[in-house]
Amino acid sequence: MPLRVQGASGIYTEIAAAASANNNQIVLPAGNGSAYQILRNGGTAGTTEFADKIVSGTAQNSTSGTSIDFTGIPAWAKRLTVMFSGVSTNGTSNMMIRLGTSGGIEATGYAGCSSQNGTVNSAQNDTTGVGIRVASSSATLHGSAVICLIGSNIWTVSYNFGRSDAADMVLGGFSKTLSGTLDRVRITTANGTDTFDAGIINILHE
Repeated sequence: MPLRVQGASGIYTEIAAAASANNNQIVLPAGNGSAYQILRNGGTAGTTEFADKIVSGTAQNSTSGTSIDFTGIPAWAKRLTVMFSGVSTNGTSNMMIRLGTSGGIEATGYAGCSSQNGTVNSAQNDTTGVGIRVASSSATLHGSAVICLIGSNIWTVSYNFGRSDAADMVLGGFSKTLSGTLDRVRITTANGTDTFDAGIINILHE
């Protein structure tokens, strides 16, 4: 017989009986977790854990250097969001988002197009990363890029950024098949020498 857990107003949850003895056990966490967390299956079969629905990375200042990395992305992540606030560089080389695995960042095999529309109208295909059109050293970007798993290590990337220094939108869509499980994301510049000089970047995964 299934187990019924009675709640308020006669509402109940039904849990089916195990297929066989000593099978399908559920081990609940010892604590209560934190506010707004969910209960999910843990890393070990038969265990559960409290966790946030969406996990935030640590925001990084994009004020120096040629690249910013976010590592340690869990294997279960299916969607990532990369967020820009006031991000700019000191040159005109396109910004780029590149994906990577435990073997490193991958800089080939991307397919898609980026465009800038408004006071500047230009578009470009990129194969070495998810290109983000800059066109000016004063370009200052705000917005988000969403990275989603289709399956078999195939990821899609779409983004919308607005420039605060000009009346321009920067748009793009790409896909990339990785050599393994994604565990890192890099934000950099196409030429590898232009440096970041303003803004904040962070990442969410879920």
